[in-house]
Amino acid sequence: MAGKSAATPSTYSPSPAPKTKRPIFQDVDWVRPDGRGFHQCRPAFLKTGAVNAASGSAYAEFGNTKVIVSVFGPRESKKAMAYSGTGRLNCNVSYTTFAMPIRGQGSDHKGYSSMLHKALEGAIIVESFPKTTVDVFALVLESGGSDLPVVISCASLALADAGIMMYDLVASVSVSCLGKNLVIDPILEEESYQDGSLLITCMPSRNEVTQLTVNGEWSTPRVHEAMQICLEACSKLAKIIRSCLKETASAPKD
Repeated sequence: MAGKSAATPSTYSPSPAPKTKRPIFQDVDWVRPDGRGFHQCRPAFLKTGAVNAASGSAYAEFGNTKVIVSVFGPRESKKAMAYSGTGRLNCNVSYTTFAMPIRGQGSDHKGYSSMLHKALEGAIIVESFPKTTVDVFALVLESGGSDLPVVISCASLALADAGIMMYDLVASVSVSCLGKNLVIDPILEEESYQDGSLLITCMPSRNEVTQLTVNGEWSTPRVHEAMQICLEACSKLAKIIRSCLKETASAPKD
């Protein structure tokens, strides 16, 4: 016996495509989505000792960008290698499945691991741990924009927490070019409309740059302006990182 069909047939149709908003920065007097000035960074929250099992660790929160970094080592290298007077640095950056607005979008950032390595290797005194390895694992819990600079700065704090000898603390800041304006520490929405980006990682106390990444088309004066903005911000960020370490050192131990 044939079953009865539904009284009213079910229908389906694709949802209408959402209307794309005109980029806000095309307005003459546009304001950043979070209300900051063009050269104003997001509030930074830093904390050490986020992972008990690690040699050193740190948690960083810059606006909606949340990162946790764990450092393990120095420990004997698993790979067979001839004796070397310098140590080995391994870096890995990964995203949680819920870090991005679109699930799984974090897989697009595979190059971040090598960029983190490049940013840190110039600051670490690798001669202080010969024939051993230091592993740095960074996990982006939530992506809110400027993820890589936050990862690098947080990794610097975690390395210091682990007691790894460094020439200086490392701080990293990025700038996006939006129309005629340069905006520092961009959020995701601003990064999606940027014409170009510039990222600087430096050791402020030594006045040395460990990494410079430029994307898009930039004029020479524009690059100089963006670099100056980033270097000034890196200097201030390094003071915040150093202050966090001092608070950790002065805190009473249980």
